[in-house]
Parts: sequence; C-alpha cells; structure tokens
Amino acid sequence: MNILKKKISWYRNSFGEAELQKIRESISNEHISMGEITEQFENQIAKALNVPYVIVTTSGSVALLMAMMAKGIGPGDEVIMPNRTWIATPHAPIILGAKAVLVDVLSDIPALDVSQIREKITSRTKAIIPVHLNGRSVDMEEIQIIAKEYGLFVVEDACQAIFSKNSKGFLGTQSDIGCFSLGVTKLISAAQGGVIVTRNKETYEKLKLIRSHGTVDNINPVYGLVGCNFKFTDILASIGIVQLSQSDKKINHVKKVYEKYVECIESLPYLKIISVKISGGELPLYVEVLCEQRQKLREFLDSKGIRTRPFLPNLNSAPQLGNVDKFPNSDIFNKQGIFLPCGPSQSLEDIDYVLETLKSFKSAK
Repeated sequence: MNILKKKISWYRNSFGEAELQKIRESISNEHISMGEITEQFENQIAKALNVPYVIVTTSGSVALLMAMMAKGIGPGDEVIMPNRTWIATPHAPIILGAKAVLVDVLSDIPALDVSQIREKITSRTKAIIPVHLNGRSVDMEEIQIIAKEYGLFVVEDACQAIFSKNSKGFLGTQSDIGCFSLGVTKLISAAQGGVIVTRNKETYEKLKLIRSHGTVDNINPVYGLVGCNFKFTDILASIGIVQLSQSDKKINHVKKVYEKYVECIESLPYLKIISVKISGGELPLYVEVLCEQRQKLREFLDSKGIRTRPFLPNLNSAPQLGNVDKFPNSDIFNKQGIFLPCGPSQSLEDIDYVLETLKSFKSAK
C-alpha cells in the first residue's frame, strides 16, 4: 500500500499556547463580550497602521457592509469594483439595494484596471472599491484623482492586505475607509473578525453606532441610526492581540515562502507566478500561479498529498449581480489560477517538498 508521507494543506496559520493563555486571562477576568480587551486590540491596530480610528467587527464582509452603510449607500446607487474579488465585496452594496458595477483587471495581475473606471461612471455612481488582492496595491493615486473629479468616495477592500504598503504607506489607510479581514486564511487572524479604519472622526462615530444597533448606550439607548449587532468579543480580541504581536515573524515567513517559489518557478515552463512587489512593500499573503494544465497539475499534487486551491470564480458569473459584460483578463485568472501551499505557519520543509514535487510534474502536451 502506498502511504503518503505528506499531507500539506493549501494554507496554514496556527494558534498555540500564547493564544490559549490570553483567552484564559480574559475569561478569568470576565472579559467575554465586547469590552476592555476589544478596545486594547483596536488601539494596537491603530498604532500598528498609524491611523487614528479603528473599529473591529465580526468579519471582513461585515466591515465592508458597515462602510457602505456609513457612507449612505442605498437603492439605485452604483458602486464600482473589480471583477476579480471575493463575493463579499459586491454583496456589501447589493444588500443595501445598490448595484455592483464590475471592471476588468490588469493582464498581468488580478488588480482593478483603473484606466477602465471612467467609462463605467454614471450619474448614479457613488463609490469605488479598489481591492488590494493578495497584498497587491491598486493604483490609489489615480483612483483618488478620479474620485475627486466625479465626487465619489473610496472604500479600500484590504481584506488580504494588512501591513502591505505602496509608496504612500499602508494599504487600506489611503481613502475614506479601509476594511481588513481577521479570518483564518489571513496574516493576522482572530479565527473570525474584521477591521475598519478611517481618518475621519465623524465617520468613526457613525461606524460605532452602526456596530451596535445605532446606539452606544445599552442602558439608556437612543435609537437614532440604523444599525445591527455587529459587535466583536473580548475572547476573539484576545486571540487577535497575540497574533498581532507576532506580525513581524509572520511577515518575514510569508516573504521567505514566496521567494522560494519564485526561485523555483523560474525554471518551470508550465507555471507562471503572479508577482507581488515585495521590494515596494507588498506582502504575498498567498502564492498564486497560472497553469494552462490546472486540473492535471492539481490532481498530480493531490496524489502526492499536496492540497491546492483553484482561484475563485469571476464575479460576473454570479447571477445576483446581473452582469453580462465581457472580462477577457479576468477569464485567464479564472481558468488558470491556482493557490499553492503557503501561509505564515507553513513549514519551509513542506515548501521544499512541494517544490521538488513541482519539478517532477510533466505537463500535458
């Protein structure tokens, strides 16, 4: 019987004794729901990202929804975004009765093609959501020029880009509102959770109300704003605080993993790595490649105990978006894209095994 020696997941993030100890401390001090520990976590994120105002909530998806609510998005409004992103991005405005207007991505990386934005703007356009997919910076300077020209606001979807930078600083901090995710497959994880950042005090105060049914006083509430229970918990914040303290180590590791893949893939003609500009401050949360023989490669790696993940489908494939446009660049990433094993806790030994296995793959003729 052929027993596989390796079982390598497509992404690995770990939680250990330090997180458990912090949770024990919180429980023993009766810090359970949203309170003191959550506030500590928010303050630490604000300091780390050099922003004045931070709100943590239940997920990156909810962070995007709250951002749309704070900016008054509603029925009849249109919000521009790339065709390549997770479905949570368009769902945020759609839930509020608005329309998601899709734009194709660049030919070499799955990032919003800013040159196509103007042709999508109408009298109903209210916002642009640039998505910094896998830590790659969208052209924020040009987006800000367009936003100012047409009177639009900008919400950065930086759910895959915490601590990634461009020449202007941290992604997610260069617009009206920035949103991050604390999910398991993110650099900093609280198992679940989302982060909203802003430099505008009025927006911050509105977000705090939205997070708790429009009131911050549950004893003597005043019902003045539409909101919901989007509150975080001190238990999850305890995990997040420990993970945040490990950020430098995590950043260095994902860079090493990415660089190992780059060096190897240069000699593999059947694979093309989708680049991340580490020298410019971008962080490769994932290792993404294109392969014309995607299914064959995935089956081969799976037979060796190596798990991979195909790229998520284009947004225009979702019937609830009602989009019939063509997106030729998106289609290439949709058909050929693969996530290879990576993550801040994926061992370099396992990466070496993946690389040796990739070298032995014979692409179909």
